[in-house]
Amino acid sequence: MMWIWGFLKVDCAVMFESKVKQWICDDPERHRALVTAAEFRLNDWCIAAGFVRNLVWDKLHSYAQSTPLADIDLIYFDAANISTEFELAIENTLKEKSGLNWSVKNQARMHHRNADQPYRDAAHAMMHWVEVETAVSARLSNSGELEVVAPFGLENLQNLTITLNQYRPKLEEFHSRIRQKQWLDIWPKLRVVE
Repeated sequence: MMWIWGFLKVDCAVMFESKVKQWICDDPERHRALVTAAEFRLNDWCIAAGFVRNLVWDKLHSYAQSTPLADIDLIYFDAANISTEFELAIENTLKEKSGLNWSVKNQARMHHRNADQPYRDAAHAMMHWVEVETAVSARLSNSGELEVVAPFGLENLQNLTITLNQYRPKLEEFHSRIRQKQWLDIWPKLRVVE
């Protein structure tokens, strides 16, 4: 019986991921952003943070339209080129090309800002973000397949929680971000988990 329950739980996770992928594909702005970002062929890239998180929360709140994206967080991992000028050039090109507000960060250098040990890749860097639900991203593979990158999985996101990341247990920063971003006002079904 335990084996069957575990199998069903995994199957539900796969079904939810498929649903998330479909929501992204059905969102013209997000789909266009992924296609635009893919053109740069950055190493280990993805669009993270509110790009997926907010869309899922919108859908689980049954909102007819997606809440506007404040910005689009393109992250990548390239230890061979940690130039901030390179990031800025990509960011400016993306803004000019799409008219959207992009933020581009090479995660190979972000451990310095966070006083962490060096990150291994983009997913490992996301594991050090303040909230678990923010550590979810999407990208297009070289063959054009949509991939969801979620080092903590999608269960917390699906459960409508805002969860303090135990790898970065900064409670004051956690609550400050919740207030500043007004998540509980925008998505009132969310629950805070410390």
